[in-house]
Amino acid sequence: MSMTQQAEPAVGTPPAPGPQQTDGRTRRRPLALRLLARPEVGVFLGAVAVLVFFLFAAPPVRDGSSMANILYQSSTIGIMALPVALLMIGGEFDLSAGVAVVTSALTASMLSYQLTLNVWVGVIVALLVSLAIGAFNGWLLVKTGLPSFLVTLGTFLILQGVNLAITKLVTGNVATDDISDMDGFAQAQKIFASTFEVGGVNVKITVVWWLVFAALATWVLLRTKYGNWIFAVGGNKDSARAVGVPVTLTKISLFMLVGFGAWFVGMHQLFSFNTVQSGEGVGQELIYIAAAVIGGCLLTGGYGSAIGTVFGAFMFGMVQQGIVYAGWNPDWFKAFLGVMLLGAVLINLWVQRTATRR
Repeated sequence: MSMTQQAEPAVGTPPAPGPQQTDGRTRRRPLALRLLARPEVGVFLGAVAVLVFFLFAAPPVRDGSSMANILYQSSTIGIMALPVALLMIGGEFDLSAGVAVVTSALTASMLSYQLTLNVWVGVIVALLVSLAIGAFNGWLLVKTGLPSFLVTLGTFLILQGVNLAITKLVTGNVATDDISDMDGFAQAQKIFASTFEVGGVNVKITVVWWLVFAALATWVLLRTKYGNWIFAVGGNKDSARAVGVPVTLTKISLFMLVGFGAWFVGMHQLFSFNTVQSGEGVGQELIYIAAAVIGGCLLTGGYGSAIGTVFGAFMFGMVQQGIVYAGWNPDWFKAFLGVMLLGAVLINLWVQRTATRR
């Protein structure tokens, strides 16, 4: 036999049919775990449970007008909670959001009334002021490296004092003057505070705006490059910067989005009540943050959804109005709020650990 003869390649036996062996890295997770990985699933189930509870505990909730009131209450929280949620996904939060709403309303009201201008001038100036406050918060954060807690706590105290001091200085009172008879008021009211009828039930326009903003925020988070930037800077800003994410721009723009939300809610309050109390807004920032946390956003950033925040705001509105319709002492609302917040934090922690478990 020749020394150069090559061996024939061996013919392998095909593997027997049957389930393939996989390790933990390639195993497909069960559907239940994949659903739990979605931040809005837990709060959706919680919202359904709260709704069913009050449908039985408070029969007036079953009425269409009562549900419209609940949706209205939820929308006034939810419109502001959405940009707050985006900011939290980006790894920051804003303690000045509540008083910024009042600052915006005060600016539009006093500027229009004192200078006898069309109210739309005040509305536009208030928007610029609100965006400037957000830009200042974001700029100071990225330039100093201070935690957002300290930066926005300082802004909160500044705005709280300015709201009271300037209102008293300009109007001689703690509230602004009535602007309902001024030029442009009727047109602005249609946009920010009108009511329309659905099936014989009056529904506030803020409910529509709330759902529109929620759809827009969801699209931005899931379908745009900017949404990827938000998750990236919230997860790890240094890694995000290393791969080319504009961290400074993203952070500042998120604070400006909160400013836009404060402006919109402030305009709604102004054109709903025609006047503004300068001392209001304190404590509302915690409501907005809590709605986002209940909706699945983590305080550490990098995780959350706009849809979950919608359900979180709905739970707030449902509990706040449901207690009234049930005839209970409304002081219990804060207790329910604390229970919902702690429950949401624990559920989110469990969901995160379960969803990431191999």
